[in-house]
Amino acid sequence: MIRRALFALSLALPLAVHAGAPVALSSEDVPALLKPPAHGVRVLALWGLDCAYCEANLQALQKLQRAHPREIELIAIATDNVSESAALERRLHAAGVDTLPARAYADATPERINYLLDPNWGGELPRTLIIRANGTRSGISGQLTPDKLITIVP
Repeated sequence: MIRRALFALSLALPLAVHAGAPVALSSEDVPALLKPPAHGVRVLALWGLDCAYCEANLQALQKLQRAHPREIELIAIATDNVSESAALERRLHAAGVDTLPARAYADATPERINYLLDPNWGGELPRTLIIRANGTRSGISGQLTPDKLITIVP
């Protein structure tokens, strides 16, 4: 009896750490994401299904966040519509980053969310937004290099 219970629990554990389908992100939700964290940095990793370097960026950011769990809050934000959540979830799982909190655009005009997140951003992917506890923000477009990753750690 106990062995069966332990076996069942062992099968359920991978599901417990799985973040699940991306949560809808509307323009009304953006101010909360941009609010400076109490300490460290909040990193918004913007990605898309048709982005060649996005998986590598998400993996590099997750590795950095795991090395600095108290300093870095990482959120994956798909610029694809939340209606594509099954495909988004599969892609996050295939990349091994499906434990990250994930959001996906829910507005009819995604350009509005792009602008609200970063008025200086042209929509290119991948895009990494860094929001620091002191209120400063910066953005990095393109594939993250080790030199760029170092700038994220507070």
